Amino acid sequence: MADWYQKTGEEALKHFDVTTDGLSSEQAAERLKKDGENVLAEGKKKTVLQVFLSQFADLLVLILIAAAIISMFSGNIESTIVIFAVIIMNAILGTAQHVKAEKSLDSLKSLSSPSAKVIRDGQKLEIDSKKVVAGDIVVLEAGDLVVADGRIIRNYSLQVNESSLTGESTNVDKNDETLSGETPLADRANMVFSGSLVTYGRALVLVTETGMNTEIGHIASLMNSAKEKKTPLQQSLDKFSGKLAIIIMVICAVVFGLSLWQGKTIIDSLMFAVALAVAAIPEALSSIVTIVQAMGTQKMAKENAVIKDLKAVESLGCVSVICSDKTGTLTQNKMTVQRIYINGESIREEELDIRLESHRRLIYDMVLNNDSSIVDGKGIGDPTEYALIETSRSIGLDENIIRDTLGRVEEVPFDSDRKMMSTKYKLHGVPHILTKGALDSILDRCVSIATKDGVRPITDEDKKIILAQNNKYSEEGLRVLTFAYKESDEALSVETEYDYTFLGLVAMIDPPREESKAAVADAIRAGIKPIMITGDHKITASAIAKQIGIMRDGDMAVTGMELDAMNDEELDRVLEKISVYARVSPENKIRIVEAWQRKGNIVSMTGDGVNDAPALKKADIGVAMGITGTEVSKDAASMILQDDNFATIIKAVANGRNVYRNIRNAILFLLSGNMAGILTVLFTSIMALPVPFEPVHLLFINLLTDSLPALAIGMEKPEGGLLSQKPRDPNKGILTKDFTALMFGQGALIAVVVIIAFYLGLPYGASAAATMAFSTLTLARLFHGFNCRSKRSIFSLGLLSNLYSVGAFVLGCLLLALVLFVPALHSLFVVESLDGMMYAYVALLAFAPTVVIQIIKAISDKVNKTS
Repeated sequence: MADWYQKTGEEALKHFDVTTDGLSSEQAAERLKKDGENVLAEGKKKTVLQVFLSQFADLLVLILIAAAIISMFSGNIESTIVIFAVIIMNAILGTAQHVKAEKSLDSLKSLSSPSAKVIRDGQKLEIDSKKVVAGDIVVLEAGDLVVADGRIIRNYSLQVNESSLTGESTNVDKNDETLSGETPLADRANMVFSGSLVTYGRALVLVTETGMNTEIGHIASLMNSAKEKKTPLQQSLDKFSGKLAIIIMVICAVVFGLSLWQGKTIIDSLMFAVALAVAAIPEALSSIVTIVQAMGTQKMAKENAVIKDLKAVESLGCVSVICSDKTGTLTQNKMTVQRIYINGESIREEELDIRLESHRRLIYDMVLNNDSSIVDGKGIGDPTEYALIETSRSIGLDENIIRDTLGRVEEVPFDSDRKMMSTKYKLHGVPHILTKGALDSILDRCVSIATKDGVRPITDEDKKIILAQNNKYSEEGLRVLTFAYKESDEALSVETEYDYTFLGLVAMIDPPREESKAAVADAIRAGIKPIMITGDHKITASAIAKQIGIMRDGDMAVTGMELDAMNDEELDRVLEKISVYARVSPENKIRIVEAWQRKGNIVSMTGDGVNDAPALKKADIGVAMGITGTEVSKDAASMILQDDNFATIIKAVANGRNVYRNIRNAILFLLSGNMAGILTVLFTSIMALPVPFEPVHLLFINLLTDSLPALAIGMEKPEGGLLSQKPRDPNKGILTKDFTALMFGQGALIAVVVIIAFYLGLPYGASAAATMAFSTLTLARLFHGFNCRSKRSIFSLGLLSNLYSVGAFVLGCLLLALVLFVPALHSLFVVESLDGMMYAYVALLAFAPTVVIQIIKAISDKVNKTS
């Protein structure tokens, strides 16, 4: 990368063969084709083939493949075909889900792409930032996001916030001078960098680097090289699969040996072992978990929470601390005028009266001494300035008419040393200098004050009253601007900004979002501690935090400097009392996350800048802002808020808890059903009875009839008490003692009725007995889908409250009916026709476990209501 900060503006322009009139359309198109779009590249992705092949790298899949080969050598070609079809189908499903997730992220990135104002062919145009090329002349104004690195060619008091890149929260004054020698990034005052925000002034900038060649691109490269970690749920399922595979192989070996000892042939013994392996392996488990998560993430996406990492789905249910940014997340990110001090009284904006001369002069100062505008309802420029425009509109004035009628003569832009801005206009033929800025910079320059009765000299008493009013506004967390004017025909300069007439104070704030208060209350009810972290002043942050309920009696607010002064032991002692962190650095954010994690909490952290990326990665759930967030922060995050809204995080927590609950219930359904199959095969093996199931029977159950209720369970709606529960312990796996006991108990109950059905069919032959066992197990598991919807009984839930469950049951019964009643399918599924009484036995036996389970649940519901 060239050291553009060491070159003069003319040298830089010459290098790119461009003038301040910008590139021609043809030049821009050629450079775009040559250099590519101005976007951040992602890390190297797996090809579709690699993703597909990785689906087979599982011990349970390898056992299934071995079972298929054994079936093939035993002459059971149908079972072999079905097993291989199942394995390939699962691999295709897993690959499709991966590709779909990638596409969702790509579409999100396109939504977040900002625009840029460039000069091309001598005309000022607004284009998609992706189309910006090296050599473009970009026009930067207050409020603009810098979309590429560039050398400043013309500077008009430009100030830029580079915290997203450097971590420095203060604005940086820029210039167009040439620097000499090696200069650190933060001190390159004649350069602007992608991802930073223009806060004041304006400038013409020559784009020098785009995309991955920018400074932000270098950080993105480091982020892309980071390896993905397996999620807790994946780790839990991997451990479960590993243990299950070992248990299956041991039991299969025992059953094989037992069968040989009982005098059965090797082929028959192998078929027993294959039946047990197929019964034990929950073939659809990984697909069901993936699909349930995908359905949950789709629901969250509709509510503006895009889940980028599946870790977020399961971990959301465990979140106990949410560290949230203030601006735009808890607040509207829109400055709004709250009070106006004029003529010695504090009024609301709608009380401004244009008929009063002092009010009229204040409105002129607010509208004319202002570089912002509102186009199609969207504020352009500094948020503080277009809040003033909105105030004039609220009383029926059109700022464009006023500005067109009264042209600006001269100006002295705002700068951080003077803390004020002045412009010169002719009002009613009289030259006026209009000024706004900080009270401490303007009040001592005032020699008179405007009142209802006209202008009079300002007194020390007047100044005391004004200062007291300013302090009152500040204590309420309001940002205060001071307005003054003077009638003068002298040339406007820094030297002439004196001898003013004081007009008034305008106090404004970025108000809380309407939904923030309810969302904070929901978080506290859910056992989650909300914390505000902001770069704003402590007083302003505390005022907002009190309004929305984050800061309560006894809570503390600390600044980044106060935090730096504490050691870890001191911080740990007061950590739970601190609700507001103000004026923080990115390093402070990491320390706050680590402090809460030391206490065993699962922490969610919001961020939007490149320098927030380490904190987002450090947090258990990194939450990036979809509107204001940089691409690098989004890459580091687990979840992206498309509306930058705190309430969306709480909705996502509720959805996350529900997704985890549904996954757990779906796993209970699958494993308890499989347990019934295992126990039945084991029983018949020990009792030296014929094989109760063909492999194709178990695959039909596991993949078709079982998958439907499992998916329906995944669609179960959240129950009312989800946000009233404490956050889930992340160290508590799915297979707890209670869960395992429930799985064995329900599985054993179903196994009993299947074994009874098998015995009832034995007098009619082994094939009829196997058909009855298969039919009973299939139907019992379809009924069992209703049991696993919730801990509550079906009477409490309502049978029709989840129509997907009813649909899954009906469709499953139809599939079973096709197998049993269509003769053409009998040979494929190794079944034979039964008589009416046998079908009646199947129906009654299959329904019996659900009756028992529902009676137990109904009793539990009654006990819970009375307790």
